[in-house]
Amino acid sequence: MRNPIAALALAALQGLLPGAAFAQSYPSKAVRLVVGFPAGGPADIFGRTFAQALSAGLSQPVVVENKSGVGGVLGIDMVAKALPDGYTLGFNNQGSVAMAPYALAKMPFNPNKDLALITTVVKVPEVVVVNPSLPVSSLAELIAYAKANPGKLNYASSGAATPYHMAGELFKAMSGTDMVHVPHKASGEMRNSVIGGHVQMAFDAITTMASNVKAGQVRALGTSAAKRSSVLPDVPTIAEAGVPGYESTIWLGIMAPAGTPKAIVDKLNAEIVKVVNRPDVKETWDKQGAVPLVMSPAEFDAYLRKDIEKWAQVVKAAGLKAE
Repeated sequence: MRNPIAALALAALQGLLPGAAFAQSYPSKAVRLVVGFPAGGPADIFGRTFAQALSAGLSQPVVVENKSGVGGVLGIDMVAKALPDGYTLGFNNQGSVAMAPYALAKMPFNPNKDLALITTVVKVPEVVVVNPSLPVSSLAELIAYAKANPGKLNYASSGAATPYHMAGELFKAMSGTDMVHVPHKASGEMRNSVIGGHVQMAFDAITTMASNVKAGQVRALGTSAAKRSSVLPDVPTIAEAGVPGYESTIWLGIMAPAGTPKAIVDKLNAEIVKVVNRPDVKETWDKQGAVPLVMSPAEFDAYLRKDIEKWAQVVKAAGLKAE
């Protein structure tokens, strides 16, 4: 015969462990998606497309909230400090979790302890562009020019420890060139500086800079992924154009506060994978030059650890001082 006292104790214990029971009713209200970058930027555009599609999958609104600053760090810090109930998610790139810890003097959160990784969503190649006034028409000519004029070439970024900054530092290290980093407050400001000729070059997301290349406002010399982009098929990769082995892409992923129940993390992962694999989402992103990228939480963890190791080496090799 079942012991009623034991049954009551078990029920009480189950009440303290939300787990699968909580996940069954999740979500029962709107989910907040914190995008760590300004409205209108590449990450925000992807975030809003993604949020709209995820809303249908979860049968609840997914509301985008922009919290920009320090290359996405402020946004993901908000997520790290939120309640771990699955109702606050972060949409961010590797800058805030794999680069910032090595390039900033102080981090407001610990990427290894304060976050629950759900999945990556998309990766975006970068393109190295120069203002047309710069007397170079190929990556080889850019490298030769930089070596002949050490410290005279300026490259723009959207801030210290951002993927644009680190793509430039990786390029410097692998090409043996000396260029000056000019940080800006946001990617739009960075882009306008190069187009206006205030800064000579930049590494920018192909999804936003491709239209400027096609309009002749900037000259594209190379793309940063392992393969050429379908958006700019005539532009060689940086690796094939003069820097063998070079690769640097921006990835965007979904994170939650540490302590979020595993059942909820798994449920979100499954729904997000469905969204990213939707034909209409794939088609939209393909037209922008973006590549869908999904994985399990465990795979995301391994992927992030590898990325952290890579960029730690770049920061060390470049001799960057914390900013």
